[in-house]
Amino acid sequence: MSIDVALEQGVLTLTLNRPHKKNALNKLMYLQLVQHLQQATQNDEVRVVVLQGSKDCFSSGNDLADFLQSGDLDDNHPTVMFLYEIAKFPKPVVAAVAGLAIGIGTTVLLHCDLVYSTADCRFQLPFTQLGLCPEAGSSLLLPLIIGHQRASSMLLLSEAIDGNEAYRLGLVNLVVDKDKLLEFALTQAKRLAALPADAVQSSKKLMKAGSAVKQTIAMELADFSRLLNTADCQKVIQQFFKG
Repeated sequence: MSIDVALEQGVLTLTLNRPHKKNALNKLMYLQLVQHLQQATQNDEVRVVVLQGSKDCFSSGNDLADFLQSGDLDDNHPTVMFLYEIAKFPKPVVAAVAGLAIGIGTTVLLHCDLVYSTADCRFQLPFTQLGLCPEAGSSLLLPLIIGHQRASSMLLLSEAIDGNEAYRLGLVNLVVDKDKLLEFALTQAKRLAALPADAVQSSKKLMKAGSAVKQTIAMELADFSRLLNTADCQKVIQQFFKG
């Protein structure tokens, strides 16, 4: 299993556990995450979800080889299923982010409600470098959170930022020492879980009301699918596997 699962005091912790691949997400991991989120939605014992990697690495993004072998980017694609599931998940999600947060490792955080990171974390969205475009609703959500110009530097130029800059821009709630990160995120999640669940979930629903995230994800996927087959993208992919 590449997703470790624990339930404690109303907090469901989902831990990415594929250290030899720097927690790169593959089809199986996406399917597991979808299953756990769907079950958590229906399980009243789960009040909050924590999404984390290790204290040294959150995620290096998609496992490219696995991703390219997973079929068309339709509603049955594991990655697509996860994007829509995390976008509509009704309960609070707390993220603990250390080390690498590349691609989906950053865009998934835009759907989390509280995000804590280490100072040396590396947030990067290398879509255009790969000949691709944003995904996970990031073309809508990132400019809303950090502003259009700064989002452009990340989404167009693929410029990386560290945890301190992410905190300054409002992408993370707090920068925490590496050795305390996972424990701190769990403590914050337990604080949420101790509150009246209906009030917390209603508040989250109201904050997300009127959002065009689902439509944006669909538009991004259409362009992403088209760009995957362009000469520029294919050239980058061939170079990646040769290197």
